[in-house]
Amino acid sequence: MAEREQDNSTSHPLKRRVAQTPRELLTFAAGVLAALTALAIYGALMPAPQAVTLRDVNEAVARAMASATPRPPFSVSVYEAIAPSLVLIQTRGDEPRGGVSLSQDEARGLGSGVIVNERGLILTSLHVVERAKEIQVTFADGTEAPAVIIAEQPENDIAVLRPLRLPAAVVPATLGNPSALRVGDEAYVVGNPLGLRGSLSAGVISGLRRSFKPENRSRRLENLIQFDAAINPGSSGGPLLNRYGQVVGIVTALANPAGHDAFSGIGFAVPIDIAGGAAGAPLY
Repeated sequence: MAEREQDNSTSHPLKRRVAQTPRELLTFAAGVLAALTALAIYGALMPAPQAVTLRDVNEAVARAMASATPRPPFSVSVYEAIAPSLVLIQTRGDEPRGGVSLSQDEARGLGSGVIVNERGLILTSLHVVERAKEIQVTFADGTEAPAVIIAEQPENDIAVLRPLRLPAAVVPATLGNPSALRVGDEAYVVGNPLGLRGSLSAGVISGLRRSFKPENRSRRLENLIQFDAAINPGSSGGPLLNRYGQVVGIVTALANPAGHDAFSGIGFAVPIDIAGGAAGAPLY
């Protein structure tokens, strides 16, 4: 009987676990000690990071700003977009039209134009070409060709020219939406003022839906875009552009109370949705 009781006491699970507890605790303690030892060694070999100072932050910002490439102004991309579509217009007639006289013994006119479709049709101001006996256009690549008027809008001072010869590459301008313009928006004009080919001037839209009667013209022009980008004789017929390089108008006149053909800060353009209708462009 005593022997059976002894066997039961040694085989009971709880008693066995109690008997093994010191060994397990010893193993666990050894693992904790090893982990603490490893952390102590890591801390000794890897020094704590230094605190970031205000001077460190300023130096990092200065290095980042010095390495950053500034974005080019909008005028650069505007010019690159419109340059292949710009046209120089020279005329010969009974009297100079659309710009300065190029010689004293022969009446000549000077103006600008812009290619508006894949057929190479050119939009310009009617007063540049309306009394010309001959019209000569020069494209951006230097190709020269005679041109003829195929459509007119006298009420808007707009003409459409068809060149009799096209350059190797015809690059139409991208037409914008003048209805989206607001006073204060960027405005760019590219043309041939005073014969200076491919000149760009910059300003802002300074008024919308203006009415103006140019000197020596019989018609009053309506619904014009007013801007302050510089224009001069030879700019007439050139494109007025927004910041995205889209044509939003055709330059038609400058206002100068002194009566001289010099820019005094006010120019006008026919909205492209009106002007482009003469060349079959869709209305907005």
